[in-house]
Amino acid sequence: MIDRHFRSFGLFAATALIGAALAAGPAFSAGDDGTRPPAPGSEGQKGKKDKQSELQLRDGYLKARAMIIDGKYKSGIVALRALDYDDSPDVANYLGYASRKLGDYDAAKYWYEKALASDPNHVRTWQYYGMLHVERGNMLKAADHLEKIRQLCGTECKEYADLKSAMEGHVRY
Repeated sequence: MIDRHFRSFGLFAATALIGAALAAGPAFSAGDDGTRPPAPGSEGQKGKKDKQSELQLRDGYLKARAMIIDGKYKSGIVALRALDYDDSPDVANYLGYASRKLGDYDAAKYWYEKALASDPNHVRTWQYYGMLHVERGNMLKAADHLEKIRQLCGTECKEYADLKSAMEGHVRY
């Protein structure tokens, strides 16, 4: 009898874990905080050299991102470009962010569009690109980006709240 209860509990626990994993997956990808390094394509089994270059890419990305977050925009741009991984939406997004913070809106637009061409559902890029439109006074375009974010992750995600707040004049990002 006890054995039957343990099996029932085990089945319930396994079902709950699978359900939680399936539900959380999109939420984590939609609400990426930018610390996820760009993922190189997987071509099956990788050799030692491939693993080493993946680690170098990850480390280089995280260091460059930290420079940008610390306000060292020019150094961060140089470090990201040195990775030679501009087609990654994460890399292109932070190139756009750093360019925007430097006031180079044309370069920022280029990088945001490159990021979105690589991943049209890259929520953080939609947010940062929306911030560019807010800074430029184009609230209609910013509203379009806010709507896209709503479609991707809803109104409760950080990206939606931050862009909406910027549009209302409460946050400068």
